[in-house]
Amino acid sequence: MAHFAKLGLGNKVLAVQVVHNNELLVDGVENEQAGIDFLNNLHKTNDLWVQTSYNTYGGVHQLGETPFRKNYAGKGYKYDQTRDAFIPPKPSYSSWILNEGTCQWEAPVAKPDDGKKYNWNELTISWDLV
Repeated sequence: MAHFAKLGLGNKVLAVQVVHNNELLVDGVENEQAGIDFLNNLHKTNDLWVQTSYNTYGGVHQLGETPFRKNYAGKGYKYDQTRDAFIPPKPSYSSWILNEGTCQWEAPVAKPDDGKKYNWNELTISWDLV
C-alpha cells in the first residue's frame, strides 16, 4: 500500500491517506503523480499530496529498502521541499536542533544509554534521571 500526505498552508501535513499500489501504476511502473491524481479525483479536489513511506524513519528504511523522504509523514509534520523530507513538529524545547541527516529533532546533549529512564531538563540543558 502507498501512503500520501495531504498538505495545507506552509506544507503542514493535515492527514495521511492510504492508496492501493495498483492506483499508482502507469505502464506497470509506480508513479507518484498517478496516486495524486487518484486522490484528487476521489475527493473531487485539487489538493496538494506528497507520497510518504510508512517504513522510513530518520532516513532509514526499516525493511532495508531505499529510504524515502526521511520520515513517514504524520499529522502536524511539515514537508520541506528543499530537503525533500518530512520533519516532525519541534518539541517544546528551544535548545533542540534539527539533525540534517535524519530530519529528526535532537537534544544538544546525548541521552544516556544505560537502560534507565530520563526526562529532558530544558533549564539545565541536561537529562534528569526519572
